[in-house]
Amino acid sequence: MQYLHHVIVIGTSAGGMPALTQLVAQLPADLPAAVFVVQHLAPDSSGPHLASRLAQHTSLQCHLAEDGQHIAKGHLYLAPPDRHLLVKEGHVLVTKGPRENHYRPAADALFRSAAAVYGPLTIGVVLTGMLHDGTAGLELIKRAGGVAVVQDPHDAEYPSMPVSALRNVQVDYSAPLSEMGALLQQLCDTRPLATGPVPDDIIQEAAIAERVVGTTQEVRHIGRQVPLTCPDCGGALWEMKHGNLLRYRCHTGHAFTADGLLRDTQESLEETLWVALRMMEERKNLLSSMAMRGEGQWSVQQEERSEELKQHINRLREFLLNGRSASNPLGEVDAEGSSQTG
Repeated sequence: MQYLHHVIVIGTSAGGMPALTQLVAQLPADLPAAVFVVQHLAPDSSGPHLASRLAQHTSLQCHLAEDGQHIAKGHLYLAPPDRHLLVKEGHVLVTKGPRENHYRPAADALFRSAAAVYGPLTIGVVLTGMLHDGTAGLELIKRAGGVAVVQDPHDAEYPSMPVSALRNVQVDYSAPLSEMGALLQQLCDTRPLATGPVPDDIIQEAAIAERVVGTTQEVRHIGRQVPLTCPDCGGALWEMKHGNLLRYRCHTGHAFTADGLLRDTQESLEETLWVALRMMEERKNLLSSMAMRGEGQWSVQQEERSEELKQHINRLREFLLNGRSASNPLGEVDAEGSSQTG
C-alpha cells in the first residue's frame, strides 16, 4: 500500500459537476493524497460517464469506486450512483447502506469513515449544493483532528451546503474554487499537528455504517434514545450531542442533522394536514347528503354539523394556502431568525 500524506474527501450536490471539473483541473498528477468524491446523483445516473467526464479535466487517475478497490495517491474515486462510498485502511467500501439525510451516496457517510480511519490526515471539502449534507461529516473530521474546507458561498452556484457547514462547524478555510486547488496542495504538503486518538464515538458510528445494519445496543453507546421516530423507517431515534452539532440516527442506520430532521417533520406535517383536509371535506359532503335525504329535526342537525365542519375546513385551507411555501408550510423561523414564508 502506498503511503498517503493525506486523504481529501469532497461532498457536493446541485451544481456539483461543473464545480468538480474546475477543482480537479487544478490538482497535479503527483498529488500526495487520494481524493474521494460524493456527488449526489439520481439512482439511474451513469457513473462511468461522470468518472470519464472528470478524467477529461484532470491529471489525476479517475475511477468509479468499486468495493475493495485499493487506494493510491494521485487517484480520484467517485461514489457510484445509489451507493455509499466509505474509506477503510488502504481500500474503499461501496455499500447500499441506509440513506443519510435522505442521500445515498451521502457526503456525511464518506467524511465520517475517513475521519475514523485517517484522523488528522483527513481534509474535508464541502462544495456547492442544497440542504445540509456534509455538515455533520465535516464536524466529525474536525473532531478527529482533520482540516475543514468550504467553498465560499458567494462563489457557489447553490450556497446552501457551504452556508450550513459555516454555520455549524469551525471551518478552517473558506475559499472560491479558483483558489481551492492551490490551497489543497498546500495542505497536503503540510504535516498535521500531533493530536490525540480519534474519538471512540466516531469509530463506533463508522463501524455501524460499515455493517449496514446495527443494533440498538451499539447505538446506545453513541447517543440517548429520544421520543422521536425515524421519518424513513419509523424506528426510534437516538440523539447524539458529541461536538457542536445536534444529530440523530436510528439503529438501522438512517441519520439526520437536527436541521434535516426538522425539515422532514415540516413536510410530514404538511402532508398530514392535507390528508386531514380531504377527510373533513368528505365528511362534510356525506353530512350534506344525509341532510338532504332526511326530514325534520334530524335533517336540521346534519345540516348544522355540515356547516360547522365547513368553517373548520375553510380555516385549515386558509392556513395551508396563505403564503406558505411547500418546503415550509408552517412559516418556521430559520437559523437567522427570519420568517421563511413566501
